[in-house]
Amino acid sequence: MLVKTYGSAVFGIDATTITIEVNIDKGVNFILVGLPDSAVKESQQRIKAAITNNGYKYPGKEITINMAPADIRKEGSTFDLPIGIGILAASEQINQDLLEEYIILGELSLDGSLKPLKGILPIALTAKKEGFKGIILPKENATEAAIVDGLAIYGASTITEVIDFLNGENNIEQTIVDIKAEFYKKLNELHVDFRDVKGQQNIKRAFEIVASGGHNVILIGPPGAGKSMLAKRLPTILPPMSLEESLETTKIHSVAGKVDAGAGLVTSRPFRKPHHTISDVALVGGGQYPQPGEISLAHNGVLFLDELPEYKRSVLEVMRQPLEDRQVTISRAKFTVEYPAGFMLIAAMNPCPCGYYNHPEKECVCGTGVVQNYLNKISGPLLDRIDLHVEVTPVSFNELAHDMPAEGSQDIRERVVRARLLQEDRFAKESGVHCNAQMGSKELRLHCRIDDSGNTILKRAMDTLGLSARAYDRILKVARTIADLEQSKNIETAHLAEAIHFRNLDRENWAG
Repeated sequence: MLVKTYGSAVFGIDATTITIEVNIDKGVNFILVGLPDSAVKESQQRIKAAITNNGYKYPGKEITINMAPADIRKEGSTFDLPIGIGILAASEQINQDLLEEYIILGELSLDGSLKPLKGILPIALTAKKEGFKGIILPKENATEAAIVDGLAIYGASTITEVIDFLNGENNIEQTIVDIKAEFYKKLNELHVDFRDVKGQQNIKRAFEIVASGGHNVILIGPPGAGKSMLAKRLPTILPPMSLEESLETTKIHSVAGKVDAGAGLVTSRPFRKPHHTISDVALVGGGQYPQPGEISLAHNGVLFLDELPEYKRSVLEVMRQPLEDRQVTISRAKFTVEYPAGFMLIAAMNPCPCGYYNHPEKECVCGTGVVQNYLNKISGPLLDRIDLHVEVTPVSFNELAHDMPAEGSQDIRERVVRARLLQEDRFAKESGVHCNAQMGSKELRLHCRIDDSGNTILKRAMDTLGLSARAYDRILKVARTIADLEQSKNIETAHLAEAIHFRNLDRENWAG
């Protein structure tokens, strides 16, 4: 007897519906075809134990299973449950009537319990698009799937619950999520605040500019100056995520298995802080079975690279293309996948190996040429792609001991949001451009015009600092953002001067 069930496979950050055809005939054999990987091939033992341990009969006949389309590789243990249900339906132990209406997903334990999966959100989006009534899946994943409106989501704990549901003998409680309530509930939660930061007004100003225009920034200063503390607070002044951004971010985290069990939407902007021992693949994504890397997990949020010179040079250089294109392409012989990578890069580093070069109180113990060699670990092309270079100086005792409250994240965020609204209006007709940092050559010519005095200042800065054409564009983008914070229609000389000030750590000046 032939029966069809439906599962799903995630490819990149999108899902493809998989038709699982189960045929039982005379003989004694188990045949599984359709390009399954080892985990899928091993499912026979898990399925057999789960079926028999729950009081059902595993057919002692020839079982042929085809997973279509056959040219897509099927990975992981997500197909255990749909294959098991297909075997029971083909052997006439359960009702077939509902099978064509539902996507069925789940990894089986030997006792028949269901284990949680990853990549549920893209699967749910595809199921809705293709007209399925709903999804039957492990209970821990039900909230994530229920984010998609218009699908009936049933979370089960065991294969027995699924069998009884399909036979009409019990009704699994449907999981329903109010997506708007879920989204707004945690939207403005702040676990850290700029109010905690004493002094560092210059750095706070730089971060306000960074948040307003979506720019990249590098902080250079001695240990204990507050670089990491400041970086962790940057997401608190970024504009709140839109529902579209939240869904897109959740989709990426779902594919990577980073959504907490029982959780729904990712409503806070991501803050990723990989260790400096990270590999190229872990940072940009890929692997034998490609997965999103840290730069994609930071999409719509912040990627913080602390101790930048300690990262392998190859790791830093692979970021150059994603920083420009805001996506990363993973190519293999038989396929290509693309992951979004629209992140803000925040880098931090010491000025030298000992950390105290140019320190106002402590003496640097690094030998001749050591400082320059240390800074040479960061290539010029990568520095060109970082909009603001900011020197962080130690906080004085008087500032630390002062009890006067600092400005909070919410106050700074209000100014940032006003600047972003100007940019949204400005780029309303531009595809793929939402903030100043994303401007291309055409938008620069249109929106970043400067007068003769501004041209004179900019030319002098380029000659003095030896800036590249890309650095020239970056200065104009930052100046446009500063003008937006001032609610100014035109880029004034003062805006250009401040933007140039935030390039004063360019390569020739770092080591004196």
